[in-house]
This record gives sequence, C-alpha cells and structure tokens, in this order.
Amino acid sequence: MKNNIFSVVGKNLPRTDAYEKVTGRAQYAADISFPGMCFAAQKKTTVPHGIIKNIDISQAERVTGVEVIITHKDVPGNNISGVIKYDQPVFSFDKIYCPADVVSLVVGEDKEAVQKALTLIKIEVEELPVLSDYTHALDKDALLIHPENKSNLINHYPLRKGNIEKGFQESDVIIERTYTTPAIEHAYIEPECITAVPDFRKDVYKIYGSVQNPFTCRRIVAQVMKVPLANIHIIQNELGGSFGGKDDTMDMLAARACVACKKVGKPVRIHLSREESIIESYKRHPYTMNYKVGVSNKGILKAMKIDILADGGAYASMSPFVTWRSVVQATGPYEVKNVHTDVRAVYTNNPYTGAMRGFGSPQIIFAQESLMDELADELHMSPIEIRRINGYKQDSETASGQILSNHVVSLNQVIDKATKESDFEKKYETYKAKYSVEGNSHSINLILNDNQFSAGSNIKEGIGLACSFRGCSLGAEGVDATGSLISIQKDGSVYLISGLAENGQGLRMTFSMIAAETLGISPDDIYYLEQDTSRVADGGPTVASRSTLVGGEAVKNAAEIVKKRIEKMLIDEWELSERATFKFADHYIVHEGSGKKIAVSEACDKAYLNGVNLSAYGWFKAPEVDWDEEIGQGPAYFTYVYGCQIAEVEVNAASGKILVKRVTAVHDAGQIINRLGALGQIYGGVSMGAGYGIMEEVIVKNAEIQNINFDEYLIPTSVDVGEIRAFFVENPDRFGPFGAKSLGEPTLEITAAAINNAVANALGKRFYHLPLDLEQIKTGKTLYQIKK
Repeated sequence: MKNNIFSVVGKNLPRTDAYEKVTGRAQYAADISFPGMCFAAQKKTTVPHGIIKNIDISQAERVTGVEVIITHKDVPGNNISGVIKYDQPVFSFDKIYCPADVVSLVVGEDKEAVQKALTLIKIEVEELPVLSDYTHALDKDALLIHPENKSNLINHYPLRKGNIEKGFQESDVIIERTYTTPAIEHAYIEPECITAVPDFRKDVYKIYGSVQNPFTCRRIVAQVMKVPLANIHIIQNELGGSFGGKDDTMDMLAARACVACKKVGKPVRIHLSREESIIESYKRHPYTMNYKVGVSNKGILKAMKIDILADGGAYASMSPFVTWRSVVQATGPYEVKNVHTDVRAVYTNNPYTGAMRGFGSPQIIFAQESLMDELADELHMSPIEIRRINGYKQDSETASGQILSNHVVSLNQVIDKATKESDFEKKYETYKAKYSVEGNSHSINLILNDNQFSAGSNIKEGIGLACSFRGCSLGAEGVDATGSLISIQKDGSVYLISGLAENGQGLRMTFSMIAAETLGISPDDIYYLEQDTSRVADGGPTVASRSTLVGGEAVKNAAEIVKKRIEKMLIDEWELSERATFKFADHYIVHEGSGKKIAVSEACDKAYLNGVNLSAYGWFKAPEVDWDEEIGQGPAYFTYVYGCQIAEVEVNAASGKILVKRVTAVHDAGQIINRLGALGQIYGGVSMGAGYGIMEEVIVKNAEIQNINFDEYLIPTSVDVGEIRAFFVENPDRFGPFGAKSLGEPTLEITAAAINNAVANALGKRFYHLPLDLEQIKTGKTLYQIKK
C-alpha cells in the first residue's frame, strides 16, 4: 500500500494543537480558574509504615482562612479504591502503607492559611518495621504489607511450553544470568493538577485536570462519591506529559478534590509541587530477572527458564497487567520450543508502581537482548547471526503457542534496514578487534591516574543492537473496544471526538487525518472536541499504544457510515445505479463512472436539506484473543509490531561517562498515518530509552524517595543523546485504519538494551544492571548500589 494512493494519510502534517501550544494559548489544568475557588493541600506523615492511633485536626480547624479539613470520615462512598484491586485508601485512617499516603486535606481560599493549618494537624502513628527490599517480600518470615491477603504476592503468571528439562539436556551451551532494573520516574514537565467544581444539579460534579484516562477517573470518583457514573463529568485539559503516569494518581486526587468540593460547595483545586509529584506518583516497576538459557552449538535456542520478580510497592495498581505483558514477551521475538516462565509482582512499603511507557517490556527486553549478545559471544557468532537463526518468521510459534500468521512478521526486515543504515557489521567487528576484552571484572578504584586525564586516549567506541516484538493494544488483559462520534455540519465542517484521550501523543491529529482521508476533506476542516466523558461513550483507557489502531478504526468506521449516507443521497439525486462508486478526495466527490462531481460542502448542504443524518457513532471491537492462566498459553494479542534499534556510543573508560552518539531506529508500525508525528514518537521514545539506559533511577531508602526533584533525578538533555535516525518499514495491517498499527511504546522499549550491548562492544565487559551510570562503568555497581 503506497503513500501516493492517499490524499492525507502518510503525509507530513503539523498537529492540530501545535499553534496553541507553541504560542502559549493552550490551557493546561493550572491555567483555568473558577469564582470562589478553594485550594487544597494534602497532609502526609513522616512515617513510611505504621498504625494510625489518632488524627487531631482541632488546632488546624481554628486557623482563619481555612474552610474545612477533610478526613476519611467525610467520604460518602468507598474510601478504599484501586484501578484493579481495591487496596488503596483515598484517605488513610487506620494504617500508613508508604510515604505517599494522604491522611487529610486542608481546604481554603487563602493559600498561606492552608499551609499553616497543614503544619498544625497532629497524627499519632505507631511505627512498624519497613519492607523495602522486594527480593525478600516472599520470604516465609517477611513482614506482610496487607496482612488480610496472607501474603505479599500481588499476582503470579506462569508460562509453560514443551519440556524444559529435555530442552536443557539437548543444549550444548547453558548460561545463567541475573539482570536488574530500577524504579523510574515519569518526569513529565507538568505536575498533577485537578479541580472539582459543583454543578447546579444536586450531586453532580465537573472535574477538570491533567487526567490521562478520563473514564477510569470517572469510575473511581463515582465510587468514592457514591453517585451514578453520569453524575461525574471528567473534562480533560491539555496534558504537559503523562507517559502512563497520570492515571491512578489523578484518580485519587480527583476523588479527594471531589469530596472536598461536596463539603464546601465550591470549586476545589489540588496542585502538586514537583517534590509532591515525585513522592506521590507511581513509578515504573523495578525488576529482578533470572534467565537460564540453553542453546545448541549451531546457535539454536533449546530452552529458556525465566524467573522474574517485580516490586509493586504498597498498592497493586496496574501490576497485574504490567507483569502479564512481561510473561507474554519474556522470551523476546525468538522461537524457543521449551519455556518455563514465572513472573510475580509483590507488595512492599516502597512507592507503588504502575503504568509507564513500555508497560513491562523495557525491563525484559534489557535482559533478553543483552542475553542474545552474550550467547553470540559464547558461540563465536555475530549478534545478527544468532538473531536470524532464532528470530520470528512468518508462521512462527510464540512462547504462548500463538502462530504468527495473520500479519506480516517483519523482524528480519527491520533488522536488515537497521544494520544496513548503520553499517553495523563492519563497525561491530572493527570496535571488537580494536579494544582488548576485559571480561566481566571491574575496578573499584575511583581515583584516576595522571595518564587517565590525557585527551582522547580513554574514549572507546561501540555499537550494539536490540530487537523487539510487541503485542498491539490491550490483548487478553481486558475488553478492547472503543468508539468515536462524528458530526458533519451543512457547510462540510466536522465535529469529531473519540472515546480515547489525547495525552500529547498526537491522537487528535491522527484521528483528524483518518476522518479527512475517508471524507475527502482536509484535517483543517475538522474541529476536534474537548475531551469530556459526558460527550462520548466509554472507550477504555488510552494505554498500550492502542489509539491509532483501535481508536483510529472507530473513527474510520464513523466516517464511513456518514460517507455511505451521502453516497446514497447522490445515487438518488443523480439517478445512478445502486452499485455506483464514488471517490472522495480534494474536497470533491466524483462519480467514477461518469466523472460527475460535487464539492463535499455542497453535498453536505444538500444532505441537510434532504433530512439526511450526517452524524454517526463508530465502534471498533478488537478481534477475540484468549489466555490460559494456568499454563500461560493462547493467542495473547491479535497483531504485533516489530522494531530494531542500533546504538552507537562513546565511553570514557576513565570517567565512566557514556555519550549516546547515534541511534538508528527502524520500526514497522504498519501504514504510517502522520509521518511527522511518527518521527516525533521515535525521537521522544529513543530519548526516554536512553535516559533509562544511562542515568535514571529513583533512589529509595527505607521506602522513602531520596531524589525528589530534577536536580538529583537526572533525565537526558539535548547534549546526552546525539543523532537519531528514524526509518519505517510499512506493512499494512488487516485490522488497523488504512493498515496502521502501534508505535508509541515500541520506540522506547529497546533503546537501553541496544546501549548496553554497544557499551559491551566498546569495553569488552558486560553489565547486568540499569542504569549504566558512571559508577557502574567503573565498578560494576550503580551509584544506588554503592550507597546501599
């Protein structure tokens, strides 16, 4: 399917929201205000784990300028909430589970009075021991975080395929490795902000804020307020970044603000500072991954035994879904006949962990792709050769027994493109031959010799690749369906809205282009409505890179319904055959038999005068998939995408400093809808992946975060990541709109693994922990591990 058959799809078009954002006209959650608005501040304790004995608000209530102080006693409905499991208190009342817990809310119009009152709230807590090391959470004598569960286990996913013992018996080489990854902060530029506003109707509330998943937020707030779903309207403001991070946290903030709003009868805002945001928001899961892999002398993978433990923190959040994706993809895009996998998530007193871009894949890809390079070294093969031998091909069988037959399996295509564009094979051998292999030993001497300061002598170059396959959309995690509403006006202009939300990824532009292509108009003719749960049906969460694939198909479906009505009107008007065909393009509708044409705007006016309904609701339900929970078998996703990234690095062997000089990223996301937006996804994803690889780590000590601002939690800048070269391999998918699939998360998930392999190529020694900070390059331990 070539780009030149489309009028709009596949072109480089600026986003519909670009002008407002670059000129500062866009309204974010903190930009809006309401008459009589109160401000709310949250009270936490300094104890990471303990029993609440008493909450004394008497002194705080006397502060002039304070309207009310909210505690759990003011919650009309459920005070225990959660996206999947109900295990998180909206207001803590009997126990503190982690330092992020909120005990009360001070509300008032005077910010200074609110802050003063906050200091006067007295909370008596009986301290309990703290469980911070998640690797001991399942020990027999481990402290129980939620004693009612009788265990710290949040969930366990097994996967069994073939005969693992037989697979290892048939193996000529067996290696065992342990990989670890840290907790990661989302680091969006806009801290959380929510405002709850009372409606003139009784028990109806409008909530404005930086909400990633409006319908999930609506459900949580309705349960807490004990009102019907229809009584809660979530209006999404522009988001200053989310990356999966403005889901659970925003639900809790919205619920607290709404309880306060009911109490005072006025709008109530909660706006977190950066420090509050980092303390309270959930993180990407830390993983410990044990891999035992058997391979024949010819490089054929015979067996993989995988044991993964994830730190869920104090609450379950999205751990059951995050770790499920991990078990599906833990063996990577490689055929293995014998697989034995266990993935567990556990409770600790640490900051709780949930959804973050990649959603359980960046961790396991770091492990499996590092492992593939190490296997290649053991067998004296190139990294490409071992991947070609074992990589998925058409009709390959996954670890869960799924036959990859209903889409183009393009792993070799993306590898070919990436290696050719980067000249990988020549550079890999050159760097490998140039630098002596140091093995896995690490010097622990951080004091440099005089000769280590000589310019240029310590710069080592390396190149490394990593690959991935990724299941598109929700898969067997849950119901995978969404809708879209389109309404064409009599002049041909269009209102459009989807059940999925714009979180900064370019959804509105992509959907506008899909509708425009279908109707033969320009995206400029489409006005995308503000996201409001009262305007459109629940389309599920904006997660799993599902927007273009699932949401886009719903938009196309809605546009085609209206298009067929216009065609029917023209058939009657022009007295044509019922089988007449039309082409909608360049603002005209052309009858392909006679060449007779009419402007789209004129046709819409005629339709209006003829009483034709030009509004339609489109709906798309993903193809059925299933999963056997007991053995981890089944077709987990209805289609997949493939990617390959090659990182080129310079490593200062004296200081440990890594410069990511160049990343060549090749992704098959099906037909690209907006090429400019797709490039932006790659640039952003690679940059985030580089941060995961070389510098980012939430440092937790005794369950408390130590680096609570960007002076200590470091993220990449423009000088940390060099050239990013982006390429697309476009194999249109049968299920997606015009053949489009997923792209947002695949661009991030493989970068860190590619960097790790590049560093190994440069230094001749391997690393098993992220991030690859200065200390790890020099000592084999990250800064956090050294501090521990």
